[in-house]
Formats: sequence, structure tokens, C-alpha cells
Amino acid sequence: MTKHFKLINNVLGWLIGIFASAIYIMTAEPTASWWDCGEYIATAYKLLVGHPPGAPTFQLLGRIFSMFAGGDVTKVAFCINAMSAICSGLTIMFLYWTIVMLGRKLVAKMGEMTSGRMIAVIGSALVGALTNTFTDTFWFSAVEGEEIGRAHV
Repeated sequence: MTKHFKLINNVLGWLIGIFASAIYIMTAEPTASWWDCGEYIATAYKLLVGHPPGAPTFQLLGRIFSMFAGGDVTKVAFCINAMSAICSGLTIMFLYWTIVMLGRKLVAKMGEMTSGRMIAVIGSALVGALTNTFTDTFWFSAVEGEEIGRAHV
């Protein structure tokens, strides 16, 4: 049962992460927004210093993703917004696995992992992760190139 559970858990985690990333990329902002996002996109593209406290990891990852624009400056914002979408999808994937881990610990107190309990743990993790995927605040942050650490807290 454990080997079977691990396989299902890993496959579903990756699938939900890919699903969330795809949804976010399809709805990503094509340009810069009218607040900090534009500053973060511009400073990542040129590797400049943004306002304090700064976001060096975002700047470096944003620069890498801006290279996918192929020199077309009109596509830079979308590429960096796509980076945010992918990172948000990974966040959903790790949220799913976190809920599964906590659910398994809770079920372990009740006894062995039966197929019914396995379905309950996986189902609750799917519901929790998908609920967060489609919340307004998380989705809004996922489709804009905002500082990753602050956008997903």
C-alpha cells in the first residue's frame, strides 16, 4: 500500500502543479501592471537595484526568464510574469504535498493506512490545493511579476 500511495501522491502532486502553472500562464498579464510589478520587471530585465529590501533571487530568475523574450522588449514582461506563474504552480504542488504529509501524520494516530484513509488524505489535499489555486488573492499574485516571496505569503 505504501509504494502504491507514494506513486499516486507523486503523480498527483506533479499533475496539480502543471495544471496550476498552465492555468496561470494562460491568464498571465501580457504587460507590466501599474504598481510594483513594473518596477520588478524592469529591474530584473536590466539587473538593476529595486526599492528596499530588494529581491535578488527574483532579479536573477527574472533575468533568466527575460532572455526567453529573444530580444523583443515587448515580450519581457510576459516572460517574467510567466516565471511568476510557474513558481506559483510549484507552490500549489508543494501545498498539495504538505497537506498530504500532514494528513498522513493525522491518520497514523488512528491506525494503519487503509485504502479509504488514503482516498481521504489524497482527496483532502486535492481540495485544499485546488481551492488555493483558484482563490482571488493567490491567482492575482500568480499572474504578475511581483516579488515571489511577498506575493505568495
